[in-house]
This record gives sequence, structure tokens and C-alpha cells, in this order.
Amino acid sequence: MDSTAFPHDLVQAQHDWNTTYRALATSGNRHTTVLRRRLLDLSGRIWWHPFWATVPGNAPAARVELRRLARTQSRSEEAA
Repeated sequence: MDSTAFPHDLVQAQHDWNTTYRALATSGNRHTTVLRRRLLDLSGRIWWHPFWATVPGNAPAARVELRRLARTQSRSEEAA
């Protein structure tokens, strides 16, 4: 799947989800309720995004590609 086919807001939501998940994993029992609520909100935004209605038959592969793309962008931002 062409990575440019994903809308910017969908990629940003996945990026935010990854960042929030990492924060929850390293929070040391601080702010866990807030972080879990944020994960639920972001999960809903990603799952119900209108883009998924336009993916012809291969949504699972596209979801994997979205996660890969967001991880790659996160790593390049951390390196910068």
C-alpha cells in the first residue's frame, strides 16, 4: 500500500496512539487513567476513520501498514 494514500489526520492519530501507549508503558503508575482514556479515544478515531470505508477489501493489511508508517515517522522524529 502506498504510504501517501493515508490521510494526514489518520497517520497523526496513529502516531499519537503510539506515543500515548509508550507513555502508559513507562508511566510507573502515574496518570494511568488519563492515558488509558486517551488510548480509547484515539483507538476509536483510528477504527472509525472514514478512510477505512474507501479501502477495497484489504483493510487488515492497510491497518498494519498504517502502524508501520507511524512507527517509522516516530523513529525519524526521535533521531532528528
